[in-house]
Amino acid sequence: MSDTCAAFHFSGLTPELILNAIESIGIYPESGLLPLNSYENRVYQFRCDRGKRYVVKFYRPERWSDEQILEEHAFAFELQAAEIPLAAPVNVDGVSLHLFEGYRFALFPSIGGRSFEVDNLEQLEAVGQFIGRMHQYAKGSRFQARIAISPQTFGDTGIAEMAECQLIPAKLRAPLLETTHTLLEQVRLQWQQLTPSKMRLHGDLHPGNILWTPDGPGFVDLDDACNGPAVQDLWMMLSGDRNQQQLQLEVLLEAYSEFSDFHPAELKLIECLRALRLMHYNGWLAKRWLDPAFPLHFPWFATEDYWQQQWQLFNDQLQRLHQPPLSLIPY
Repeated sequence: MSDTCAAFHFSGLTPELILNAIESIGIYPESGLLPLNSYENRVYQFRCDRGKRYVVKFYRPERWSDEQILEEHAFAFELQAAEIPLAAPVNVDGVSLHLFEGYRFALFPSIGGRSFEVDNLEQLEAVGQFIGRMHQYAKGSRFQARIAISPQTFGDTGIAEMAECQLIPAKLRAPLLETTHTLLEQVRLQWQQLTPSKMRLHGDLHPGNILWTPDGPGFVDLDDACNGPAVQDLWMMLSGDRNQQQLQLEVLLEAYSEFSDFHPAELKLIECLRALRLMHYNGWLAKRWLDPAFPLHFPWFATEDYWQQQWQLFNDQLQRLHQPPLSLIPY
């Protein structure tokens, strides 16, 4: 199925079909459907007739196989059993992945909470502890069906999608793609020198995927769970200038290390991972552009100013790769 077909298929996901799908598993919505901030899938919050709040997620067609989705669900159940605060899917008669009129979907409990404050060091310490607990448990095995983050899976694929993108202005296309290829070669070189470890990860643990509840942090959205180095689940917590990041890193890793060992050499991967995320993000937008939700919510992606800024970001990231990494312990 092409992305054009996938986008058309999503357009058939009407409110009536969504409600019928939810009712097919014995849950009866009482409130309306509140769309949540998700573009890759279609996600809605509602309250059922028993007063419970749920989130229903309809998976993008052909993005993941059933095996990959079920492996994500199994990971969530394992973490939940280990009392790690993560939103795991609801099992209905022993089934977590459901099918209705061609749409695969899963039901999750709705976690109430406010935004995680990444500059709040007390909150950051608690998040570090829970990531450490998650990794201490998760590193015991690897995913078998899901991808591993690498220059190939994020870099090569991202650049390939950008190369096909017709939205890049003609005068910027050659220099932008040349810069991204140069950047990827530098990432590949450093990646090979470090031979990063691989463990099960949340994979997309940015502050937006953490809610602050009365009991502390709650993690959501394992949709991008993958194998990779531990630092992938840590570096997106860092913000501000280098001094601020240094302090945040110290708080985060001190808390993390209470539960799981961290190899300081992985700090050298932070800028590599940042570069790969830039490539992956632009490739993702380019690949999904035929989905009507994307031009609606990302109109700037089709502007010359945006691509000029991205070219500058890629050049800046190339310079960052040659700078000393954040470091707390000499290696």
